[in-house]
Amino acid sequence: MPICPICRIESRSWDEISDHIYFMANEKSDPDHIMWLNRFVSKNKLSKEELSNRLRNYFDEPKSLPEWIRYRFIEKFYGKNPHLFMILMQNPTRGLLLGYVIEHRHFLQNWVKVLSKIIYNTDKEDVIRYELENIATEYIGYNGKPSHYELLIKMGESLGLSREKILSYEPLPSTKEAISTWRNIAETRPWVETMAAMHSLELAADKTNLKYGAKIHYFNPNILSSNQYNEHVKNFLREGYEADEGHAGEALRLIDNYSQDYLTKINIKVTLLKSWDALDKYLYARIQRAMEFEPELFEVIRSESYS
Repeated sequence: MPICPICRIESRSWDEISDHIYFMANEKSDPDHIMWLNRFVSKNKLSKEELSNRLRNYFDEPKSLPEWIRYRFIEKFYGKNPHLFMILMQNPTRGLLLGYVIEHRHFLQNWVKVLSKIIYNTDKEDVIRYELENIATEYIGYNGKPSHYELLIKMGESLGLSREKILSYEPLPSTKEAISTWRNIAETRPWVETMAAMHSLELAADKTNLKYGAKIHYFNPNILSSNQYNEHVKNFLREGYEADEGHAGEALRLIDNYSQDYLTKINIKVTLLKSWDALDKYLYARIQRAMEFEPELFEVIRSESYS
């Protein structure tokens, strides 16, 4: 049963969903439906038939759910025009890395809160264990290794900011908006959708992305053996780069295992688009924060935008 990707109204066919979206956008001038069309489909006016075909091709393509998630995520962040943050991470500056540290601290705090909500809402033993391990890895430390949170703070300290200073920053508005989106998903959607919304984000640092069509890695892997960056920078980047492949892959397997019916899968896909839109905004917040430390990044960004 197809659903409207904006208001989740259920219908019998994508043709009916197209009629509904067309009516809401063009007759009712509903801002949510208009913005969704502009952001995810086209800024040009489409016929009902064109819209129906695009919805059907996007949501119903013959891929397994894990394949669909990987393919669509890479298409959005690593396709023809990779996300600007990933482009800048091919040769990250001190300012960019500090922007990463300051905004990502808030992301990680929210991450463990949302994962705890998944645990609260499920009775699946394998999911509970998986999320508890994730929380420990990200925020406490696991198997004798420091947490990703601690590695992040150490990276910031190595770049010249004290722990006290790092902790004093409030998140930028785009980071706050992204966090609000993820919390809303956790509070209003089933746990399996929340799990998909959060763990699909780990695909950003999956080092196997090139096998699935990505144009670049999350960052230039040569950084890990370069003398240009200190050990704390390399330690933080290496940890995510080496861990997220396994984390994301296992999460996709669990999500697929507990999402066997069509309606659940469509709801997951709709939720993923909301989550990825939040990630897009949040990645730009890292760049915005970076420019506070390095105003000249603006010229680099402008040149990338026109290249």
